[in-house]
This record gives sequence, structure tokens and C-alpha cells, in this order.
Amino acid sequence: MNRLESMSVLIAVVDAGSLSAAARYLGMPLATVSRKVAELESHLKTRLLHRTTRQLSLTEAGASYVAACRKILEEIGEAERAATGEYASPKGQLVVTAPVVFGRLHLVPVVAEFLAHYPDIEISLMLTDRVVHLMEEHIDVALRIGDLPDSSLKAMQVGAVRRVVCASPDYLATHGEPATPQDLSGHACITFEALESTGAWVFETGKSGVSVPVHSRFAVNTAEAAIDAAILGVGVIRVLSYQVAHALSQNALKVVLEPFESSPLPVSLVHKGQAPLPLKLRAFLDFVAPRLRARLPL
Repeated sequence: MNRLESMSVLIAVVDAGSLSAAARYLGMPLATVSRKVAELESHLKTRLLHRTTRQLSLTEAGASYVAACRKILEEIGEAERAATGEYASPKGQLVVTAPVVFGRLHLVPVVAEFLAHYPDIEISLMLTDRVVHLMEEHIDVALRIGDLPDSSLKAMQVGAVRRVVCASPDYLATHGEPATPQDLSGHACITFEALESTGAWVFETGKSGVSVPVHSRFAVNTAEAAIDAAILGVGVIRVLSYQVAHALSQNALKVVLEPFESSPLPVSLVHKGQAPLPLKLRAFLDFVAPRLRARLPL
């Protein structure tokens, strides 16, 4: 039994939450992952994991053993990075993901500047509006918009964005400007599935939220399509503030219902938090975070 490899497999199982997810992340057959964990338990003569059909959790012995494994593997990794010169200068490849429009408008310009400063680092940028699993898809850094669930991931807030309701000046001139969220019942709305329900929008009134049914005249699956339709006068949209910044600056759209906006959504850089951080990742975070904060004030 290769004990270090088995330790790595065990940690992957714990971080991924299941044997099958760890197998996908590691690119190993599920049977191999299961066997390596079983070999560790046989070697230690103790059970490390509680397994049920729905979830997997560590035993008390497993929790202390995994903590020790992390420390051992981190020290080995640090020694190897020092030996290969990774701590001498940042180098290597980083895989980064971000929402499509945010990535194009904000992250790409900052990454271009970063690459000019660090010629030995390569970046693979995945722009997608779905939530990407860092472990399973081998992601080093993810930019996330919204409140983050509790997890073992490390997050660094770099700003905030608002949900805004807007429409074209021509549409508002023809149909009137809604004064309260309830007025939306008399308006044609353009809904964007990735942001919230296509049947109702939630607004803040005082300290509580209120769900307002909306008439989805046009449903789309990208923010760009929703914004284009709103500019053409199809109806009212609710999107994130950065997505319509250009249209607002050109007076192609106008914000309405501003007093009823929900709380701003945090924008965060999220990573797996390995310690110590590889120098390439530390360089990326230190370079990108202040530049995004300058673009996205809290």
C-alpha cells in the first residue's frame, strides 16, 4: 500500500463529500478509491468513515487522522515546491472561473494586467453562470456573486453588487413608471432564470422581504438577452447592477424601484485554502483582489 497516496485519496473523499465525487475529481475508478480507503482502515485497524446511502462523515478517529494527513501532505508539498523553485518566483498554471458577464467586463482586464506582470504564469479562464465545484473540476479560484454557504473553502470579499429593476425610457414613457413593487403586476417583465424565479421577484420593505408575482412576458436564459430585450422596449428587467452599467451610462435603460432594492450581494474570490498557498495563487489573489475592489466598491 502506498500510504501517502491513500492519505491523499482519503482527503479527497472527505473534501468532495462522497466516494464517487472523489473518484471523479481524482480521475480514478470508484472501486479503486473505495479500496484505498478500506486499505487504510485495515492498516490502522479502525473505521475512519461512517458510510450511509445519503451521506458520508468522519468517525472521531477519522477526524483526527485526516487532520494529521493534511499536515503531513502539506509539509511534503511545501518541501517539493521549495525544491522545484516555486517559492523563488511565481510560475505554473491557474484555473479560474467567473460568471460570464462579470468575467468579460471586470476579470478579463485585470487578468490581462496580471499576465503582463507575471510572465511565468498561465491562466485558464472558464466563464459560466453555473456554480462550479472547485474540487471536482480542478478549479484554483472561483469568483462568486452572492452569499456563500458554510464550507471548508476560503473566501475573500472584493466588493458588492445590487439587484436593480430597469426598463427603457421609451417603455416607461408608454406604460408608466412603477412606484411600488406591486405595480409590476401591470407591466410586462423580462425574466432571467439564472438570477431568481421567473414567476416572482423578492423586494425589501422595511426589515422584511416581500415576494411580488410578475408577468413574465419574455423569459430568457442569459443576462445579455434580457438586457437587449429591455433596451428594445419589451418590458422591465431585474438584473445585477454591473450587467447594465453600460446601458445605464448611455441612457438606454433607467433604474426604477430603487428604494425597494434588496441588500447588496457580496462578490468574493473563493479558493480551497491549502496551506501554505502556492506562490502563483498567492500572487494572483494579492494582485487581483485590490483591483476588483477598486472596480466594485462595497
